[in-house]
Parts: sequence; structure tokens; C-alpha cells
Amino acid sequence: MMKEMGKNDFIVSKTDTKGRITYVNKIFMTMADYTEEELLGKPHNIIRHPDMPKAVFKLLWDMIQNREEIFAYVLNKTKHGDEYWVYANVTPSLDAKGNIIGYYSVRRRPNDKALEIIKPLYKEMLEAEKSGGIKAGTKILTDLLNTKGASYNELIIHIQE
Repeated sequence: MMKEMGKNDFIVSKTDTKGRITYVNKIFMTMADYTEEELLGKPHNIIRHPDMPKAVFKLLWDMIQNREEIFAYVLNKTKHGDEYWVYANVTPSLDAKGNIIGYYSVRRRPNDKALEIIKPLYKEMLEAEKSGGIKAGTKILTDLLNTKGASYNELIIHIQE
């Protein structure tokens, strides 16, 4: 079953530098069908959907570990196997000396028109990854960005508007 976020909902979570959940808000728990106790200390990928291209997560981790924020469309799965799409903004959390101490993510409902672009793109990336790994998925994405003359964040933000 496909779940949908409310128009004004925001899912918020924080993780440590290893991606283990340190904070979730009530909307996160409701959408993912988990309790706070089931989530805290667990890897954030507990909600990773198998239909998400690995290349998207590689890009996400590369950017946030480089102290950059990223915007991304992500398909998540619930504890009971349902799924839901989010438009995510992930940023590194820094201490006073500029060291990364964790990551902060805010997700909201994605634009339906954006998903019309993202779903076939992710399907193509997944197919490429089956035979050529993450590099093949990344190439599909890179080729699209080169065609559009945009960075990843520019494209994602543009189609969300």
C-alpha cells in the first residue's frame, strides 16, 4: 500500500555520524509505523526501500560528508512493508570547530509532477545497477544532469517547485 504525507507534514530525524537514529518526530513514527523505541539507535536505512537506486544514496553520503546539503526524492518502506515518497533535505550537523557530529533531515510531501520524472529515472537507474553496479546508476543520473545543464540539487529543487 502507498501511504502519503499530509500537505503540511514534516518528517524530522537526526542521526549520528554512522547513520544511527538519535531523534525522530511523531510524523516520522506515524509514517514509518515504528515506535520511538524501535527506531532510536537503529540505522536510518531501516526504512530504505529496495526500489531506491544505490547511486542516489552514494551521492547523498558523498555530499553530506563533504559538509554540503542535499535535496533528494526518496522512496521509503514502513515496518509493515507499505511505502511512501518524501522530498528530503539532508544537512550535516557541525560542532563549534566545524566537525561533523551528525546529520539532520527534514522531509515533506513530494510534488506529484516531480515524481512523474523521478519514478522512471529511478527505475532506469535500478536496471543499470543490476548489471553495472552503482557506477552504472550514477552514469544514468550524470548523463541526465549534463543534458539539463544542471547540478543534482538544481534539478531536484527545480522539479519540486
